[in-house]
Amino acid sequence: MAADIRSLAVTIAAEISARPDQAVAAIGLLDEGATVPFIARYRKEVTGGLDDTQLRNLAERLVYLRELEARRSSIVDSINTQGKMTDDLAAKLARAVTKAELEDLYLPYKPKRRTRAEIARERGLGPLAEAIWADRSADPAKLAEAYVTGEVTDLKVALDGARDIVAETISENAELLGKLRNHMRDGAQLKARVVDGKQEAGAKFADYFDHTERWATAPGHRALAMLRGWNEEFLTLTIEVDADDTSPVKPAQRIIAMAFDIRDKGAADRWLMDVAGWTWRVKLSMSLSLDLMREMRERAEEEAIHVFARNLKDLLLAAPAGARATMGLDPGIRTGVKVAIVDATGKLLDTSTVYPFQPRNDVRGAQTELAALIRKHNVELISIGNGTGSRETEKLVADLLTNLPGAKPTKVIVSEAGASVYSASETAALEFPGLDVSLRGAVSIARRLQDPLAELVKIEPKAIGVGQYQHDVDQGKLARSLDAVVEDAVNAVGVDLNMASAPLLSRVSGLSKSIAEAIVAHRDTNGAFASRKDLLKVARLGNRTFEQAAGFLRITNGKEPLDASSVHPEAYGVAKKIVAACGRDLRSLMGDSAALKAVDPRQFIDEQFGLPTVKDIISELEKPGRDPRPSFKTATFAEGIDEITDLKPGMSLEGTVTNVAAFGAFVDIGVHQDGLVHVSQLADKFVKDPHEVVKAGDVVKVRVVEVDVKRKRIALTMRKDGGDTPPPGPRGGDRAKPVNQKFMNTEKPASQGAFGAALAEAMKKR
Repeated sequence: MAADIRSLAVTIAAEISARPDQAVAAIGLLDEGATVPFIARYRKEVTGGLDDTQLRNLAERLVYLRELEARRSSIVDSINTQGKMTDDLAAKLARAVTKAELEDLYLPYKPKRRTRAEIARERGLGPLAEAIWADRSADPAKLAEAYVTGEVTDLKVALDGARDIVAETISENAELLGKLRNHMRDGAQLKARVVDGKQEAGAKFADYFDHTERWATAPGHRALAMLRGWNEEFLTLTIEVDADDTSPVKPAQRIIAMAFDIRDKGAADRWLMDVAGWTWRVKLSMSLSLDLMREMRERAEEEAIHVFARNLKDLLLAAPAGARATMGLDPGIRTGVKVAIVDATGKLLDTSTVYPFQPRNDVRGAQTELAALIRKHNVELISIGNGTGSRETEKLVADLLTNLPGAKPTKVIVSEAGASVYSASETAALEFPGLDVSLRGAVSIARRLQDPLAELVKIEPKAIGVGQYQHDVDQGKLARSLDAVVEDAVNAVGVDLNMASAPLLSRVSGLSKSIAEAIVAHRDTNGAFASRKDLLKVARLGNRTFEQAAGFLRITNGKEPLDASSVHPEAYGVAKKIVAACGRDLRSLMGDSAALKAVDPRQFIDEQFGLPTVKDIISELEKPGRDPRPSFKTATFAEGIDEITDLKPGMSLEGTVTNVAAFGAFVDIGVHQDGLVHVSQLADKFVKDPHEVVKAGDVVKVRVVEVDVKRKRIALTMRKDGGDTPPPGPRGGDRAKPVNQKFMNTEKPASQGAFGAALAEAMKKR
């Protein structure tokens, strides 16, 4: 086992820019049950300082490589059982570094349905194929005459059987498959065409009605757009190679010929060359095209998942407005505006529903009700959901605040993505069993302004909706990636042990859903935790769980000041030595940066705690319990710009970045439809990655470049150089809120042909 781990560690270390011994240490900790946040924060000496990104990549690759090793072992056992293992094959299997390479090598030995080649062998045609291979100058037709007997009724049947045997030999050559696959990767073209008669219905995919580009460089968002168009049956999608080559013998055919030393020496060579071309056209081009289509999909999915993860991280780590009494407004036209008031801790105080819009149009009554609630609960913040009716609701509130005497609350429009999901969830039902579902959304809208992280963790990550094509990607991979983002975000900020909900606690390193619920139950029964050590009194929470979780849980104003910091209880002794060396009381020293900067961290190193941990402790004492999130600020929407029809080119507006994709950033400018700042319009310089310039939650200034009311597209720019050339529009299907659908259907129209049917079958097996 140790040798296996070492081998895996060497491979992974090279990929994450680390040393093998660092990878070995990290793998050991992960195998023992340690979490990535815990290892990254509290085991720096053990791993040599691997950060959370390296550790996440390590953990992901570890899963893949272990699956690879398991598959390798299974294949070796299968071939050994068949008695067909050779030293050369064993060496090739041992050297394979991807699942695709393993499967190529296994192909000749893989149990399969009765093939045409097997039928030909059963008819006694195996020796004919061998004879043709052996004597390249011989005439295959002459050789075949001796095999015309029984079921082999004539020369054509004999030669077709020999062709099937030769084609199978060619198709199962792992080295050749690798060369052909690389040839296709280098030169393949991806072609999309509109399905006849579907031009109007599929207008959103118009950019791909007659589209061709290199497979190797097709960006992920375009690949997913084309796959969606194919899935929705508006597009056909094919992969072609050597299409522009006019030579009689195509490059792919020449590669096959070289692999088997097929030359123009005689009749058998010419026959074999024809078989090579037939094998390419009928068998290999389709199967390898499917491989490339899967590769493209996986590559695009990986990019989309990465984009979603980054956006989710930015949203979770958005600036909290803080612990202030907040009114949440969930806008609605006919059904009314739902109102919820929460106190500074997020506790629900009051609810109401007002009807300022049609059909009641009770503006005066609505404003009177809102004003009364503001006064009654000393509301400091008003959080307005950005769904239908948000701008009308914002105007209602703005008019109210104009006439409101004294200090006025601050109004903010927030994303309500996922609020409806939360409202109908089990979590919301347990939290507010007697509250109408429609009002629960208003509570969520209020709380997510106070603390986005604490509220958004209650919602399934993919329901928050800050990804591109999130419903088109592998949902298992997406869930794992997003769960990791949530875990990292929660543990980077830290959690107040005496305030946190069970869903928030369940995201803390080492805490499961059941343990989080046990903590809340213990807190409800016994009152607030006085110290971190009291966690050990919680049912089923043992020393191992305490070790993983304690450093990320905070207790403010407790009997142990260090409980309010990220210093782990295991290192309290070191922290107190530092305090003693300063000759100060702990409470007075915490936050005194000047005194702590004078400390030499090297004098506190011991066998357990090295320099990285000591430096972390000193840094934490300087700014105990510091929040890594930015300070709170809001965008101000322009008055009178409420609908897309109000927009005109040249308008300068302020907005909030809602989503960052590979091709640009979507910005909410208050007209119910996000505008797109194409990557070429993000700055007065070349931008390769939009995340270099903006992130979800940023407040930005934009200028309107173009408005397409019919297609609901708004082109914006952030450039200051005066370049108002309309940027390239988003490709077909690029939308801020993708349609919720499965990735692929299993049945396709006849127009997709054999390739479409095979692709559908391949996608079904994913």
